[in-house]
Amino acid sequence: MTISLTNTGKRFNRDWIFRHFDFQFIPDKHYAITGPNGSGKSTLLQCIAGAIALSEGKINCRDDVSQKEIPSDSIFKFISIAAPYLELVEEMTLLEFLKFHNQFKPLVSTESFETIMETLGLAGASSKQIRYFSSGMKQRLKLGQAFFSATPVILLDEPCTNLDNQGIELYDTLVAKFSKGRMIIVSSNDQREYQFCEKIIDIRDYKKSN
Repeated sequence: MTISLTNTGKRFNRDWIFRHFDFQFIPDKHYAITGPNGSGKSTLLQCIAGAIALSEGKINCRDDVSQKEIPSDSIFKFISIAAPYLELVEEMTLLEFLKFHNQFKPLVSTESFETIMETLGLAGASSKQIRYFSSGMKQRLKLGQAFFSATPVILLDEPCTNLDNQGIELYDTLVAKFSKGRMIIVSSNDQREYQFCEKIIDIRDYKKSN
């Protein structure tokens, strides 16, 4: 999938978070959106995901196989996202959650539920309700939900939040094994999280007031 942003901008009240953002994200490339805390990089990522409406401009998504534009209400099928603020269904066990997720956004066919849980370091928690997970375990699951979904686009917002050293190593492993052939966009101010990205976009270059 190719994602094209044309003269896009987002503001809250009178404050422009970003403006005049023109960019084309293409398949099999990895991008980082950088900037200090509160600069708007997460807002831009959520606009790309369709979770937040733009204040101006437009986003077009094209299926590179059919060369047809993807309707806005179908974009979610092509995108997976991991972010600290996204909620998990905490009443479910880990295995129940993976099976539930697989019903509306299929997981990659090469990996079984058991293999996914083992890769995430959560095999021993398969029957445990997510509400009892630590913050690090929840972040591992969020990353797994993104990387193991069979989507051509992965959006990552501060992906190593709440992770210890082993969790960060897991993140590096997921990037190394599951990024090939996929577009990845990382929102972060930590270079360790986006060191694999070929293109760096500084959100401060688009903070114009008029």
